[in-house]
Amino acid sequence: MRPDTPAENVDHTAEAARLERTAGLYPEDAEALLLQAAAHLELAGDRPAATALYDRLLSSRTGLENPYLVRALKASNLWEYGHEAEARAIITGVRAAAPRDPAPWVIVAEALEAHDELEAAQETFTEGARLLLTDVPEPPYSTHPLLFGRHRVRRMLGVPHDDWDRLADTLHSSSVSLDELHDPKRVWSLGSDNPAELEAEISRLRAELGTYREALSRPFPVAVLHWPKDELAELLDAYPTLTTEYPSHEEHLTTIEASLRELSTSGTPNLGIVTGTVPSYEAFAASEATSPSDPELLPQYATTLAARGRAVEWPPQRGAACWCGSGQPYETCHGA
Repeated sequence: MRPDTPAENVDHTAEAARLERTAGLYPEDAEALLLQAAAHLELAGDRPAATALYDRLLSSRTGLENPYLVRALKASNLWEYGHEAEARAIITGVRAAAPRDPAPWVIVAEALEAHDELEAAQETFTEGARLLLTDVPEPPYSTHPLLFGRHRVRRMLGVPHDDWDRLADTLHSSSVSLDELHDPKRVWSLGSDNPAELEAEISRLRAELGTYREALSRPFPVAVLHWPKDELAELLDAYPTLTTEYPSHEEHLTTIEASLRELSTSGTPNLGIVTGTVPSYEAFAASEATSPSDPELLPQYATTLAARGRAVEWPPQRGAACWCGSGQPYETCHGA
């Protein structure tokens, strides 16, 4: 169940409770599942309960994959029910930390925008764009909302377009331009008595909704399964028949990068990597009533991990660590 489903079609409180139970069954996926649960609680209007889930994640003894995303979501939620000072403090902390993921930047900037802090929102969008898109030949899909949000705020401020605004225009695929969608005068068109103006605005809204739905319906990534060295050794020790799939760890890493590059060259979008663990794989095999030694189970396991939100984007953002776990920047490791 998607957290954007209208309230009349789903019991968001019940869905949040279901996701919390699922997180207890799959601790390795708890972060993604609890974030979805918090989104449902926000839609149900129970913002204090959503904050409690964000706090639960932030106080977890196990490290979070994206702590700044959790902090950004908490700040946005807090501001919506009267905790402005705390929200502002968290937003300042997120900006100072300069995360390499675009999502926290977008969330805190949109929180500022929603409360008419347009100058601060523009500065935040710009900081994120400068950090993540300087000298990047092709902006990754995940950074598009950063550029679109920046374009929207700058349009509302009435400032001239710059290179990033023009780039946002080229990335925007709708039949209605960003300038039209982000026109501050649109709100007045909705109150017009002129049928032509109303018809034009309805056309813009349909185009905007189409773009929004396209973003929401973007499927989970086409994911390739990655085994860390220790996990692969344990896997092959327990299930020697899988040696035909993984002759060595070095060859395994090389195959992952080659497969992803081949998929990218063939035009496959939305690529990612999921990292397996032996206990998780064995639990998945048991749930499928299949032996873990069956190599046909491996791609199903990868798909399931991706569906649970475990995939990381490939290729990594510029300057980010390589997906293989070496600790080196991707550009000087498998991205070389």
